Amino acid sequence: MRDTDFISGFAKGLSVIEAFDAANPRLSITDISRITGLERATARRCLLTLAQLGYADYDGKFFSLSPRILRLGHSYLTSTPLPRLLQPFLDQLSEKTGESASASVLDGNEIVYIARASHKRVMSINLNPGSRLPAYCSSMGRVLLAAMNEGDAKRVLENSNRKANTPNTKTTIADLMAELQLIREQGYAVIDQELEIGLCSIAIPVRNMRGTTIAALNVGAQAPRVTVDEMVTTYLPVMQSTRDTLAGLLV
Repeated sequence: MRDTDFISGFAKGLSVIEAFDAANPRLSITDISRITGLERATARRCLLTLAQLGYADYDGKFFSLSPRILRLGHSYLTSTPLPRLLQPFLDQLSEKTGESASASVLDGNEIVYIARASHKRVMSINLNPGSRLPAYCSSMGRVLLAAMNEGDAKRVLENSNRKANTPNTKTTIADLMAELQLIREQGYAVIDQELEIGLCSIAIPVRNMRGTTIAALNVGAQAPRVTVDEMVTTYLPVMQSTRDTLAGLLV
């Protein structure tokens, strides 16, 4: 891409939107300037523009994103056939396993949920299409990282905030790279209470007809009810059958 094709103002506006998250739902102009690195005057113009267009609310001091911002994510979910294609298969998988089933794609160092069939709530947070989780400590994230070459996967991990969510969380580059190699060899990833105490999950890659990994599929369960070994024995064959049926539909 040529430098003249890059619209810096548009990029700055997107960085302002991305500054809002669960930990920062309400931000002042000064907050946005600090988080994004933009000059205060630039941050102010971006925020006021978002408010004028209805994408943000402003109470005179703090800005917050409005429900209209969901149109941006909805545009992706409605413009790509993958979520619509996966949803009925996730519904069937959830019914067969009696657990929640999800599909996600990788976006930087995070996974983004694109479809979900929630049988019962297994996490403290409510996950829906559009929700994000760190890739390094989630089963789907590790599957998607394992599908990358080692150099690219390592760079993603190095750029991740690898905090220990629980005493079980693997955080070192060496441990995570070894885990990715194991996933490549066995074809699936399991997480035993690394993301959240009480939660375990198993994930597999979803590949198109060319063999390219385009998404990940997982089943999550409460650790007191199902061990990781039981998930591999009981859920993995059902997940693989679902994935194999999907493969012929994905170009």
